[in-house]
Amino acid sequence: MDVGELPSESEALWSVPELLNLACGGHAGDVDSMEAVIACAARTGARVGAHPSYPDRAGFGRVRMDLPPSALRASVREQCARLAPRVRVHHVKAHGALYHAADADPVLAAAVLDGALDALGPGFRVLGPPAGALRAAARERGLPFLVEGFADRGLRPDGTLVPRGEPGALLTDPAAAARQARALRVDTVCVHGDTPGALAIARAVRAALAA
Repeated sequence: MDVGELPSESEALWSVPELLNLACGGHAGDVDSMEAVIACAARTGARVGAHPSYPDRAGFGRVRMDLPPSALRASVREQCARLAPRVRVHHVKAHGALYHAADADPVLAAAVLDGALDALGPGFRVLGPPAGALRAAARERGLPFLVEGFADRGLRPDGTLVPRGEPGALLTDPAAAARQARALRVDTVCVHGDTPGALAIARAVRAALAA
């Protein structure tokens, strides 16, 4: 689950997932939000990952930015370095526009993963789409890769996400999200913490996968 992004998030929400993708200052998040999520994870046993993005708090990291690869690498390094002293970082997942841009462009994928390696060293996993530049870059660097799917996002017939802002982009019905989660053939299923009704969705998805 993507977390640490909104003031309205609760410990109840953070307590559901096994993996927490924690915003670390690029699009959202600060010291207080990171510490709160990490404290909750320590109680529940959830594993915490870094969720770096374009440095775009105003746009919530959902608009692609024209950054040189060196600047992107430095930004990802800085974001991951904010989290590294506080918790053992289990995984790294890019956020929003960066997630899609890096998966489509080997140069950007390299910048993201090299920035994370600069801050964290090689002991983390990479979360991303099933086939693309992120997976290839992870393989080149010897980093374990977890294929991610989405329970709360609409899917096109080819399996890609319906873009935000288009009809059907979000699945807000917990039962529908649970059905989609069961149908996915992935290593990890994501629910976004900012999806309306995220707590009910996350609980329904967790129960469906456990069953």
